[in-house]
Amino acid sequence: MSFGYQVLGFGSGVTASVAYEIQYVVAAGGAAGGGGYGGGGGAGGRLASTNLGYNTVGQVLTVTVGGGGSASTGGYPGGSAGGSGGNSSIANGNITDIISTGGGGGGSWNSNPGGVAGGSGGGASLAGNTGGSGTDGQGNDGGDSVSGNDNTGGGGGSSAAGEDGNSSSQDGGDGGAGTASSITGSSVTLCGGGGGGSGSDGYYNTAHTTSGGAGGGADGPTNGSGDGNNGTANTGGGGSGGGGNAASGLGGSGVVILRVPTVHYSSTTAGSPTVSTDGDFTVMKFTGSGSYTI
Repeated sequence: MSFGYQVLGFGSGVTASVAYEIQYVVAAGGAAGGGGYGGGGGAGGRLASTNLGYNTVGQVLTVTVGGGGSASTGGYPGGSAGGSGGNSSIANGNITDIISTGGGGGGSWNSNPGGVAGGSGGGASLAGNTGGSGTDGQGNDGGDSVSGNDNTGGGGGSSAAGEDGNSSSQDGGDGGAGTASSITGSSVTLCGGGGGGSGSDGYYNTAHTTSGGAGGGADGPTNGSGDGNNGTANTGGGGSGGGGNAASGLGGSGVVILRVPTVHYSSTTAGSPTVSTDGDFTVMKFTGSGSYTI
């Protein structure tokens, strides 16, 4: 368990430090899916702990919230891999920066069919390719696009690996499920992987079912020619891959959450975080970059 330190005066210039918990969740931006039988976007990397490091009154914690990855605007055969998400971080001169890595983009039939590495890896496109690698301690690999009659996108990785595309049903792989936390006082799940785009095999208008992972991951399109769906903003969820002739979905932006004992809360913030209380604790939810002064 890690602590902040508040300096107290006792007269005659004597000071003492009182240790207290500073808890955090740092979720990076989710990636976009790939266009054209695209893989699902990988979820943003997620780091969480009660151990922020040694801090003293007056020091500034600089918070950066990563954006979601940009979508691929083209489908087969001109689509591109999805854009990777942006990193989220907490920085302070007295601690090692806490950096969650943005999710890796989903692969595309036409460009980089293997999923892109990231906090969690993007799903693959084009049969026989593999999903992108996740970052150790932050997320898992994207799903593969398995060999078969046609091409289906693997699901984006998350706290669980993305599911492989299904060559029999032509369904894309489901996105990996995110992780729940009660840091705000109620359960919130973040960083779900995006669902993979479905194949066609001549069935562009056949109904398909591809689910995004819990925690903001986007469901895949409902038919083989449909556009992908966007990951949920401020969850770090991945966007879904596009169908055969379709664009992908955007990645969801990240979020940073801090929790401190209310008795030690300074109320000095920048960037307009949402501030709430949970029992004896104050919770700051940053959906954009800002800072907190201890």
